[in-house]
Amino acid sequence: MSTIVSGRGFVPTRRTLPFILLALLAGTSLPALAQTTPAGDSTGSAALGNSAASSQEDAQAGDDIIVTATRRNTTIQQTPLAITALTGDTLTDAGVTNIADYAKFVPSLRIQDNGPGSRRVSLRGVQAPGEPTVGTYYDDVPVTGSVGVSSDAAGRTADFSLFDIERIEVLRGPQGTLYGSSSMGGAIRVIFNKPSDEFEGNVEATASDVAGGGLGYFVNGMVNVPVVSDKLAARLVLYQRESDGWIDNRFLGRDDVNDYNATGGRLSLRWSLADSSTIDAVAMYEETDANSYSFNPQLGQYVSAAQVLLPYKDTSQLYSLTGTTDLGGATLTSILAYQQRTSAYAADDSYYIGTFRTPGRCASAVNGSANAACSPTQLNDFYAYLDGLSPAAIYYPGTTKDLTSEVRLSSSGTNVIDWTVGGFFQDRDNRVTSSDARADRATGEIIFPVQLFYRREIVDRLKQFAGFGEATYHPTPTIGLTAGIRYFDYKKSVTGFTDIGWTLIGAPVRSPSTVDTSENGTLLKFNASWEPTSNILLYGSASQGFRPGGANQVIGLPAELTPYQSDKLWNYEIGSKLDLFGRLLTLNLAAYQIDWDNIQVRGRTTNGAFSFLANAGAARVRGAEIEAFIRPARGLLVTVSANHVSAKLTENQVSDVVNGAGRIGDRIPDIPDWSGAISAEYTRPVAQGIDLFARGDVNYVGSFYSEFRPDNIYRVKVDEYALANLRIGAELTDSDTGVYLFVNNLFNAYAINRASNGSTPNSFSATAAAPRTIGINIRRRF
Repeated sequence: MSTIVSGRGFVPTRRTLPFILLALLAGTSLPALAQTTPAGDSTGSAALGNSAASSQEDAQAGDDIIVTATRRNTTIQQTPLAITALTGDTLTDAGVTNIADYAKFVPSLRIQDNGPGSRRVSLRGVQAPGEPTVGTYYDDVPVTGSVGVSSDAAGRTADFSLFDIERIEVLRGPQGTLYGSSSMGGAIRVIFNKPSDEFEGNVEATASDVAGGGLGYFVNGMVNVPVVSDKLAARLVLYQRESDGWIDNRFLGRDDVNDYNATGGRLSLRWSLADSSTIDAVAMYEETDANSYSFNPQLGQYVSAAQVLLPYKDTSQLYSLTGTTDLGGATLTSILAYQQRTSAYAADDSYYIGTFRTPGRCASAVNGSANAACSPTQLNDFYAYLDGLSPAAIYYPGTTKDLTSEVRLSSSGTNVIDWTVGGFFQDRDNRVTSSDARADRATGEIIFPVQLFYRREIVDRLKQFAGFGEATYHPTPTIGLTAGIRYFDYKKSVTGFTDIGWTLIGAPVRSPSTVDTSENGTLLKFNASWEPTSNILLYGSASQGFRPGGANQVIGLPAELTPYQSDKLWNYEIGSKLDLFGRLLTLNLAAYQIDWDNIQVRGRTTNGAFSFLANAGAARVRGAEIEAFIRPARGLLVTVSANHVSAKLTENQVSDVVNGAGRIGDRIPDIPDWSGAISAEYTRPVAQGIDLFARGDVNYVGSFYSEFRPDNIYRVKVDEYALANLRIGAELTDSDTGVYLFVNNLFNAYAINRASNGSTPNSFSATAAAPRTIGINIRRRF
């Protein structure tokens, strides 16, 4: 039996979507077709560095966009893999501020947005709990999510602000040889602007109002300073973001409880040496103070009934040192990085405690047997005890420390054999505490003096070493044959203990115990490419990906279920990259099949109190992707992307401990079959020194399910939705200033992107895109 989460009011679907797209295109393209600016005239928009014209020029250049996905500089249209590159100008034009904003532009990229610091990223339908399935990199530094008590690092991906970005590269498909573990679905690389030898700055401010909610604003600033001419430069980025929220808590009688505040910055230093060497030092810091974005759809749109406020606090720091040396024919790169993340979030435990308010629970807790009924006095005392525990919350403070290092040597220039070799090391330490206590309804904080009902601590340590190499042989200038290999060796150690037990939920005091797991092996990659002409690239590839296994620290879990293994996959892919009709159209296509074995899945103890990871079943994912860039007139760029994914189990998940274990043919949860986006950008001069900028985009996401089995009573079907956004502005090219008005979620669609349900009252939970948001954005460069 499925529960349907449906939108109310007007929600664009596949039937109405074409009409919306036509309306957007008509509104932006008709003026372009009528304009008579000579082809050689400049629009002047490039002065702002954030205009549709600059985005158009990027797309018109096509293979002039340089990416480093293969660890060498290559042009995007001549890189034989499925990759989307979004320039900083494109991101600014679209109003992108975080990872969830740009996902709509990338085929197969899916973001489960549970709020700040709590986003799950997947590519090509490869999504499951455990270690991330998509590697996330800031420059060349991999960042990881917080493991938590359920070993689910993928659910809390770190997310720094996307301001002053050079580009984002999204590599679709396994990147195991060059990027290692946790890139089995692909990799995302955020490349920052580097310090330069000139004084420059950039400031912007945005104010907005969300329907049914409060106000919001953000302020960004950047300044670049040459400290020592041609030797040392510094670049400083600072930002502040605040939102009043739009979710109302019916139980507490409070509106807009999901408020959000983030403050952060980034300092970059570049030291240029005389021998064609550079040293880049980067320090990043972000502090987030927010409240839960979850609500209960059964109560209405954006309505919560949590009995306490659910705060979320997160402080992330990232420090890196990168050295690059041109050796003449090869480039040596060395990266040393350290990440520290301290976070704390809360979950409402009041309703769960309330489920114990039965005569049977009293008999078990007080008299030791469900058959030994409580007397009226015992029952009243037991109920009074439970009532005294509420409101209650479970608190999860934790710290992640991650030291990584990579050294690689890559050939430079064009050679008969292009190659990359290197080594990687990681030492990660996660510590998390789970404490149950009485909470203050108004703040969600623990009530003092502290009365802890229960507390456990888990320490999760991961060490891994890897050596890798990849080489491409060019028997002719138009053919490339690539082979790659990565040897990995990891060890994982998990220690857990419970120093305050709670017999009511079957969680006694437990002494520290440690479980060690380890594995080593190899990952392979093969690729063949052919360029029959300078405007056509054809390729085929087969590549592997994997994630580390680990160990559960769960009370009462049988010994055979304590460790869980890594899961692995093979990806088989063909693709093409085409520049057609004098490059009026750039068309990139890809089709793939993924065979995924030994999938890590979520299990739950028989008392429902604890979750853990196990291995069960296999899946096959088949899909196709399309990206198109259309340039029908000067100043106009139309971008289209679409994706179809069929992600289904090919083996039964035979397990007595996995709730709702899947069967052959079941769809992988939370993955829509169809998704796509279309955007149109247009810029034209309307007066001396003034350009008009307009942009419209629509993002479509198909329906999906929260669980495998159709007969699972807690399975939720989430309906399809489409989100439309509009932006229009004036750009003063003489002063490098722009003023823009925007409307996000134009039709106020009720767009749920995650939903789940359970047996406990008020356990139906969902997160959704923000309602219609209207705002103004002002930018200035100097």
